[in-house]
Parts: sequence; C-alpha cells; structure tokens
Amino acid sequence: MSARGKKLQLSSFQIILCSFAGVILLGAILLSLPFASAENYTPSFSDALFTSTSAVCVTGLVVRDTFQGWTLFGKCVIISLIQIGGMGVITIALLISCFAGRKISLFQRSVMKEAISAEKIGGIVRLTKRILRITFGCELLGALALYPVFLPEYGSLNACGYALFHSISAFCNAGFDLCGETAAYSSLTAYISNPLVNITIMLLIIIGGLGFRTWDDFFAYKGHFRRYSLQTKVILSTTFVLIITAALYFYCFEFGGLTGKDRILASLFQSVTPRTAGFNTVDQDALSDSGKMITIILMLIGGAPGSTAGGMKVTTAAILVFAAFSVFRHDEDTNLFKRRLEHEILRKAAALLLMYLILFLGSAMIISRLENLPLLSCMYETASAIGTVGLTLGLTPSLGRISQGILIFLMFFGRVGGLTIIFATFKSRIYGRKFPHEDISVG
Repeated sequence: MSARGKKLQLSSFQIILCSFAGVILLGAILLSLPFASAENYTPSFSDALFTSTSAVCVTGLVVRDTFQGWTLFGKCVIISLIQIGGMGVITIALLISCFAGRKISLFQRSVMKEAISAEKIGGIVRLTKRILRITFGCELLGALALYPVFLPEYGSLNACGYALFHSISAFCNAGFDLCGETAAYSSLTAYISNPLVNITIMLLIIIGGLGFRTWDDFFAYKGHFRRYSLQTKVILSTTFVLIITAALYFYCFEFGGLTGKDRILASLFQSVTPRTAGFNTVDQDALSDSGKMITIILMLIGGAPGSTAGGMKVTTAAILVFAAFSVFRHDEDTNLFKRRLEHEILRKAAALLLMYLILFLGSAMIISRLENLPLLSCMYETASAIGTVGLTLGLTPSLGRISQGILIFLMFFGRVGGLTIIFATFKSRIYGRKFPHEDISVG
C-alpha cells in the first residue's frame, strides 16, 4: 500500500491537542450565537473565542463580565465548557464510550493515560469512573454548602444555579463567577467575611488541584502516608508548604486594613486561589509589588499533574528545588522521600521551567510595549493566563486584539501542557550513535 493510502495515525499527544482545540472552537461558535449574549452586548468572534478558550482551559480571564455579558444559554455553555475542560476532553469521551457499552481499545487507554497523567494503562477505566464519581460528588457537596449563602439574596431557583455554577468553577479551578451584578463587587469580594464561602471554595480548589492519581492513592491506602506513591507524597507535602508559607506572608505583610477573622480568611484564600483558581476576595490591585510577585510565582507553579489545575505543576517545582539542593550537597543523585529520581525527569523539569519563563516573560514584555502598560501588571496577566488562573488586575478587557491573542495562546499552552504540545508537534528522534563527551563549566 502506498504512503497516501495509509490511514492517518495520530499520536496520543496529537489527539489531546486536537480535542482541546476542537472543543474551544465549538464553544466559540455557540457563544457567537445571537441568543447566547445579553441584549446590551454583541460579542465579536474573537471575544467568543477568548471566552471559550478561558472556559475550556479553566482559566477565568474574561473580556466581558460573565453575569452581565451572557444569557442563561451563554452561561450554560460556559459552565459546560468548564466541566469538560476541568475533567479533560479525553476523560469525557471515554466516559461516554463506557456508558454506551463500547469496548475501550488499548490505544484509547494509552491516550487516557497521557491525558490524566496516570501511572499505567492497567485499571485506567476503573480510575476514570472513580474520577467521575469524585468530581460530581465534590461539586454536589460544594453546591449544597453554598446554597444557603445565595438563597436569601437570589431565591431558591436562582440560588441553585449560582451554587452549582460556583461549585463547578471552583472544583475545576476555573475562577468564573456570577457575582458581577453590581459594580461595587468583583468575584467573591462581597463574601470576604463569610467563612462558609471561603472554606468551601478553598476546599474545592485544593481537592480539584491535587490530581486524579492522588485521589486514587488516597482511596487505596486511606491515611497511610508512607504507602502513597512518590508523586502523591510530593504533591501533598509541596501543596501544604506553599499554602502555609504564602498565607503567613500575606497575613504578616498584606491586608493591613483588615482585622481578626477577615485577615486570616483573606490570607488563606489569597494563598490558595493562585493555585490556578482565579477567584478573589480582595482587590488584587491593592497588593504591594512584593505581594503581586508572590502571587505570580504561585500562579506559575500551579497545581498537580493530571488535575483540574494548570501551571508548570508542584511536582516540577519540587524536583527543581531538590535538584538544586543535591548540587549544593555534592550528591550524585536527586532524592525525594528516600527515592532516587532519574535524570530524564530532571531534564523535563528544567525544560518546562525554561518554556514557562520564556513565554511568561516574553509575552509580558510584548504586551507591555504594545499597550504601553507597566511590566509588572503585564506579568501578572500573562502569569495568570499561562498558569490558567484567572486572577487579574483588570487589564484583560481593555487589551488590543494582538495582546488578547497572546493570552489565548498562553491559556491553551498552560492547560494542554508544554510537553504535550512539544511532543505533538515534533517527532521523537532516536540516535544510533553518541557524540564524544566533553565538559563545560557553569556558574
């Protein structure tokens, strides 16, 4: 058979890439329909594309307030895109196949393994079904917890919709909200003093950002930390350290105008939400430059692999830190929890860091020049985009088409994953020989 006659065979990475792009395009088309937008708002296709990308990539950056800009149909499209993007397009497709009684092929299981960063192909269908139960269970519990808060203000029917929308958005680490009915408040700033809203949203963000493999370990071994996989141990410990240290910083050096309970809640929330969620209970512009920089670092790190969160991932950050310590101690290997890491993992972590820094800083400098805006403010927006966070200093709606196009690319890159895009674009090269060895000085 000739080469032209052969069936086109896409790799797992190419399927993941194309599936996300296809859902984004479909979402943009649906949001471009006349009955998707409010009467006082006629979105251009670029606005619809930006909103669809932000929803599927569970980011939360918007060019138009979600409550005021979209009808009930438009809001339903957005929350559906968030759910699909949070769980993963491939996960949703596999679940549909399971419910339809179709046999899942080995190749489909392989694609699924890459999509959710599973350890092995075996048991992937069982893991996928567990993902479904945990996701919908957590979102339902979150909605039930938020319902009493919205009930007095919006009535029983609207309160159900508001509670479910914010629960899904929080668990999927999206950051979309419906609290823009009045200009006095943005995101969840009206609920800064409400412990129920703060704790519920934070728990949903954290659980959604821990990753599917972490859930699987938890259910398999309950509270036996020593029996968890190395990845789960790194995710849990690094997540704990990041939240506590960031919360201490925000409590000690930011939010001086708040006192007592509000300051504690605001500090904890501000340390959790940059883990790619995008909700905020305080004005981000009110942060000091140091506070904004801390938030930028947290946004770039993000959540766990195979989770609803974005960023370069907590495992990447932990590996790089421990690799640096191994150099300082003159250790030959990088060790975590009495386990040795392969050098290939270190190479991937270094490559991810380099890609994120180049894209994040380069995009910020381009937008700063194009829009004549302060570089730090542009860094905040680009970190939010590539980390699929959604926190903003209010610049995104006023940016030009080119700058918004840059943010669209960053959101897509951050959600699909840098290595996935690279592996989908370039074929692996296998060398039959090695070149002579020679050292080079660094530092």
